[in-house]
Amino acid sequence: MVRLIFSDLDDTFLATDKTIPDKNREMLEEACGRGIQFVPCTGRNTNGIPSSIAEYGCVHYAICCNGALVADLDRGEVIHEVDIEKEEVHQLFRALEGLPITFDLFADGHVLTAEDRWRFLDEIPVTEPTRIHIKEVRTCYPGSVEDMIDAAKNICRINIFYLDNDTRDRVWEAVDSFSDLIRASSQPCNVEVTKNGADKGAGLLWLADHLGVPVEETVAFGDSSNDIAMLKAAGDGVAVANARPECLAAADHIAQSNDKGGVGLYMEELLRRQ
Repeated sequence: MVRLIFSDLDDTFLATDKTIPDKNREMLEEACGRGIQFVPCTGRNTNGIPSSIAEYGCVHYAICCNGALVADLDRGEVIHEVDIEKEEVHQLFRALEGLPITFDLFADGHVLTAEDRWRFLDEIPVTEPTRIHIKEVRTCYPGSVEDMIDAAKNICRINIFYLDNDTRDRVWEAVDSFSDLIRASSQPCNVEVTKNGADKGAGLLWLADHLGVPVEETVAFGDSSNDIAMLKAAGDGVAVANARPECLAAADHIAQSNDKGGVGLYMEELLRRQ
């Protein structure tokens, strides 16, 4: 029996144009009727959870920032957070300062990009709907990255967009030099940095335990490397057909693509047997 559904948003639950496919909407309505909770499990911060999802009666919690943060959406509260120490954030930035990258901070319920690096958001190789979303959920910080780090209260994730593979390799090398940091990605041009142990799988396990739900009664959906830990942690880990090869390899099952409403179609069949 399924009691908790965890799903990545971009390119998994959401279509490529960032809309919700009809089959996924039907699934949310079915979940409401059955008392099954749907948990967005995303790299986004809390300000990036679409109201068109949060408004459903089966949506009470969200796992954000790649698992570094768990939010109670009904109360508007963060109930679990794993932060990166500020000095460590400064050290990582200083190792990368001269590169043509963003250095976005997921902090205090927002995503911050320093004004002198905002221009890179118009240069990264992403689809236009993705670019629009990236810019909509970010706040342009009127100062330097160093000032931005100092002004933040709690930093739970760093996102770095880069423009070429050489820069990517240098970013990876710098992140890997910190033994207590981990990296993943959701786009071909980004690196997502959290504290070691703060991933979507850890977020899933924490929330399931918090709600008293056995892991065997959870199902999770994803498409990218930042979803792999979640697929492995869930009772049933499902990759959508458009997922990256490493995500497909980690999954227990494969659903149809995000644009076809693969999450809803898979759950329709699963709930029919329940």
